[in-house]
Amino acid sequence: MLLRTPSLILKVKSQALLLLAVGLIMFGPNKALSFQQEETGVDYNEYSGEVKEESSNKSLVFATLTVEGTNISTITNTEGNFLLKVPKEHINKNLVVSFLGYKTKIIPIPSLGREGNEISLKVSATQLSEVNINAPKDALALVKETLKNRGENYFEDPTLMTAFYRETIKRRRKNVSLAEAVVNVYKTPYSIGRDDAVELYKARKSTDYSKLDTVALKLQGGPYNTLYVDMMKYPQYIFAEDDLTNYKFTFDRSTRTNDRLIYVIKFDQYEGILEPLYQGELYIDVENKILTGAIFSLNITDRNLAAQLFVRKKPARVDVWPTEVAYRVDYREKDGKWFYGYSSVFMEFKVDWADKWFNSQYSMTAEMAITDWEKVTKAERPKYRQRIRESIILSDEASGFSDPNFWGEYNIIEPEKSIESAIRKIQRQLRRDERNSD
Repeated sequence: MLLRTPSLILKVKSQALLLLAVGLIMFGPNKALSFQQEETGVDYNEYSGEVKEESSNKSLVFATLTVEGTNISTITNTEGNFLLKVPKEHINKNLVVSFLGYKTKIIPIPSLGREGNEISLKVSATQLSEVNINAPKDALALVKETLKNRGENYFEDPTLMTAFYRETIKRRRKNVSLAEAVVNVYKTPYSIGRDDAVELYKARKSTDYSKLDTVALKLQGGPYNTLYVDMMKYPQYIFAEDDLTNYKFTFDRSTRTNDRLIYVIKFDQYEGILEPLYQGELYIDVENKILTGAIFSLNITDRNLAAQLFVRKKPARVDVWPTEVAYRVDYREKDGKWFYGYSSVFMEFKVDWADKWFNSQYSMTAEMAITDWEKVTKAERPKYRQRIRESIILSDEASGFSDPNFWGEYNIIEPEKSIESAIRKIQRQLRRDERNSD
């Protein structure tokens, strides 16, 4: 069984919008616990900056920043930049900055400026002797044991997580659609097979279909596209027990994170298997049999088979196929237990019209980061009418960018410069529209 893949909806702009069952977002009288802060007006300090490698000065992408002693965290974006909002009650604590293969750094929050912070991490060297002596002899057996132990090593209590989700669609390098949301993720214990639930709290969007030439694209699934990349919660979508024999697992190298020795296990499907499966790297704490992260992609062995995985609806005379599909998932640790912290999906694909000489290239990115969490009881799981459905198209559900203080104290992923520029243009246009309407 393959990973639940994002679904693409394409339509010709001159035609009526394709009909699609999209879940109605409803809220009961009791909002999720993790969002009560906004109503009580808790003050916070905001810090921004960049995380870099000390020796080369290169930006570190997806580094984790956590307020020590709390569950408040964020990550750096693809340019190494971060934005962290810390409630006033925690501003005298330390900031813990970590990244795979680097020494963790602890910084007193009072020593940070509000802007322009530059945090440098040192590479954590691994002795070759550690690799030679402790290297696992059977990579497949290590993967099986890691998956088997997820009930012991990962959260075993129902957990309510606050998460920030963003999805973008680009035509070549131009942003044509942007949607963001703060959501509640109700994570069930890793030891049970019950699916997680998602509740939408805040969302905003902008779509400029004039840049999409003759087609309009939409991403179906919203936050679920990233949630199902949590392979320790949903191993059946990539490493179902019957599918493990389709992969070749090999020990590659070792690295360190948070003073843990991490082994990198490479995997790829065996030659002769025509079905598009996956290839990538697993980062495993071999001593404790814990998956700390994974980076993998779809093997596009047949473009037509790959297209069937992603394209739900399209015009008859249009051919659409993915040229790249990549995934990432990172886990975090608290009090000896691990939990889902961040995941992303990147898709690049081509749209080819039968009556045109040239095809168009598009890319779609979806990412979600857990910014806070707390343990809850089973009774606090939202009712079905409060949850968003897996068929959601977030860009259809969200409102515009009119409120500059939209997110309040909620932590978000700092937008890349191109997205930041697009947001500023949207806000300027909205202000002009408001003045003209007055």
